[in-house]
Amino acid sequence: MNSLHLSGTSPVHRLSPEVKIMAVLLFTVVVVLTPREEFAAFAGFAVLLGLVAAAARVPAGWLLRRATIELPFVLLAVLLPFFGHGPRVDWLGLSLSVEGLHGAWNIFAKATLGVLASLLLAATTTARDLIHGLDRLRCPTVITQIMTFMLRYVDVLIDDARRMRIARLSRGYDPRFLWQVKAFAVGVGALFLRSYERGERVYLAMLSRGYTGRLPSPAAGPAAAREWVFSSALPVAAAGIAVAAVVLA
Repeated sequence: MNSLHLSGTSPVHRLSPEVKIMAVLLFTVVVVLTPREEFAAFAGFAVLLGLVAAAARVPAGWLLRRATIELPFVLLAVLLPFFGHGPRVDWLGLSLSVEGLHGAWNIFAKATLGVLASLLLAATTTARDLIHGLDRLRCPTVITQIMTFMLRYVDVLIDDARRMRIARLSRGYDPRFLWQVKAFAVGVGALFLRSYERGERVYLAMLSRGYTGRLPSPAAGPAAAREWVFSSALPVAAAGIAVAAVVLA
């Protein structure tokens, strides 16, 4: 299950998941390490992501709609110019902190680029492939196994929560009233206990069938060298832009 995945046959879709994960990770590191005053560098990063989106055939509207997940951080950034310290500038009758303006830009630019890069990764890679990619990158087994089980059983938990909500409504529960929050809290506790007990039963059943702490991996082998070279274009280009911006500043 991956509501963010867009099926396709583009060159980006066909890449092995581990090379895409590393490319996005290194790109994000370059973005974070770039000084906030290098505005041209951030424009270059945005162009790079636009080229990747075009190669992956991911619509710009799709990206922008889902990038709204960062709105809480943007709202926080908007407040920084008003409450920051240090020298101030006047703009449209407002007194804004210079340091706050730089901080707001830093949060907005880096968060937006990170979110867009993550969305491109999710759009071109299924959730199951992402887990397999992390496994091939030697991510701790316990983390990948937990993610696998979460992916496999999240629909079951959602169905349980839906049935419990219907049962509460049939007994007169109205979530609009504050004093009925207790029923919701009790429901959350019951869902946790039910999930915990189901997890115990599933785990014991898997042990009885030979589970040794690791699920079978797909038959596909590790990524080819050409895939690593192709995927490295994004972080290498981003590093080149950042270095050029700093040197030419």
